[in-house]
Amino acid sequence: MLPRPRQVVALIAAVFAAVLLVPSAPAAAATADRFGFAYVDNPAVPTWTALPAPYQYGTWSSALTATGGKVATGRFLVRFPNVATGPKGNVHVTAVAKDGRFCETVRWYASGADQIVDVQCFKAGGTPADTPFTVLWTVSSGAISPVPGTYASVQVMSNTLIQSYNSTAGAVSITPIGVGIYSVFFGGVGETSGLLSGNVQVTAAQPNAGPRRCKIMREFTSGPDVIVYVACHDPVSGAPISSDFTASFHRQRSVYGSFAPPKYFGYLSIPYTGPTNFNYPLGVGANGASSLGTGVYVVKFPSLHEKATTTQVTAIGDGPGYCTIHSLWQQLASDAAVPVACFSNAGVPQANPFSITFSSSA
Repeated sequence: MLPRPRQVVALIAAVFAAVLLVPSAPAAAATADRFGFAYVDNPAVPTWTALPAPYQYGTWSSALTATGGKVATGRFLVRFPNVATGPKGNVHVTAVAKDGRFCETVRWYASGADQIVDVQCFKAGGTPADTPFTVLWTVSSGAISPVPGTYASVQVMSNTLIQSYNSTAGAVSITPIGVGIYSVFFGGVGETSGLLSGNVQVTAAQPNAGPRRCKIMREFTSGPDVIVYVACHDPVSGAPISSDFTASFHRQRSVYGSFAPPKYFGYLSIPYTGPTNFNYPLGVGANGASSLGTGVYVVKFPSLHEKATTTQVTAIGDGPGYCTIHSLWQQLASDAAVPVACFSNAGVPQANPFSITFSSSA
């Protein structure tokens, strides 16, 4: 049984002091062209209701606000103001739910000067259900210095690469290698040493709003190149199934591709080690995760809870298991703790590896 929300908060506080801090990393600067992130806490509000201020930020003026609203059961539109680029860019969504609900993207598009992200959420088993979630949209162009880090993304539709970006100007490609399994190649984005590094996030996308889930199956390196196997599953049967999806890789940059600002971001992948655990400004190895019971974890990001914040989670592994944000992340002083919940295909709590990233606006 999952812990009750008050128990989770208490357990988070109890493990907060368990992670040692390490020396800081060097500084540099680069930004995404445009981006936005938000948290939908009430998935039943009408369009266009202002979304919670502490969890939204983007490349719009401070006088404007990200808004959203329900358009059908489990279907929610998020509006990022005055940043429209149409179907360009990369989108990730993660359900904030402790009961096995999950979310996917349907599409993203321009509406006048605004960027709209269309999200569909489901109960375990694939029935549409209103669900809180975090959402991120970002678009970048041009090459930037690989010091201190890199960013790359892909969008796949009908087993075909539709759009991609790589901050190193290196190659990006996708190869279907089996039913619902794809090899994603990000050229030159990894550590020159060949160590597995950075953070990967994956989100299923379905233009017909049918239920899908996608995850990280494997990660490999070949010198500085990063290869990610993405696996997609039918949430009804749990079987592998072809799916549209987005995937992104960020190393020593925020999940939306920018750096300085933000100067507060971090990521962690379990079971991977070394530079897959990174925190700016504290460096490699500063973040930590603890189990709170079957399929429930808390991830500590020291010194990163600054101004507006967001987080994304993706499960790792072969089967149809998946992970969500269990409940709203907590702040103690400047530290952040993100509760994570993982499930079997049927929505039963189970242990599962995962990849998580946390970013602020500052």
